[in-house]
Amino acid sequence: MLIGYARTSTLEQKASLETQRESLNAVGCEKVWEEQTSSVAFRESLRAAMDYAREGDTLVVAKLDRLARSVRHLGEIVEELEGKSVGLRILDLGLDTSNATGKLMLNVLGAVAQFERELMLERQREGIAKAKALGKYKGRRPTAREKANDILALLAKGIGKREIAKRLCISERSVYRVLNAKPEVN
Repeated sequence: MLIGYARTSTLEQKASLETQRESLNAVGCEKVWEEQTSSVAFRESLRAAMDYAREGDTLVVAKLDRLARSVRHLGEIVEELEGKSVGLRILDLGLDTSNATGKLMLNVLGAVAQFERELMLERQREGIAKAKALGKYKGRRPTAREKANDILALLAKGIGKREIAKRLCISERSVYRVLNAKPEVN
């Protein structure tokens, strides 16, 4: 059975998700898991697809970068799939790990992809540093601090920190950050 997995990092990438879905359906994936989440976050749908896969199945992704965030992570995924005798196909690379050549190519391409990502992050850091030096980089808007009064009001009502985070669509860590900075909040 061919099992598909599609992912985008942000909700704005609807076209990319649709393109991946079409590619997976075109090759005959019988079941497709999709999600819109960062590669560094826990990926529920990837976990579900891997748990669903049985011996002889193949996990199919449209692009390598939709599957793994690093060579190490890719290795962990491949190792888990191999342990279950599940193959991996990456459509845009024409890669299939069911043979030795496919496994070799996957490792080489994974290393190149990680190198490319590290170069991109390096350029991004350089660009941010330059923008800061020119006074043009302000950083991210402090959304949690803007909700400080709401956080304090909910806390005063006896609502727990986790529930506050959930209700205000912020992280629990942000709630604690606001509480630790409480004397500065008006």
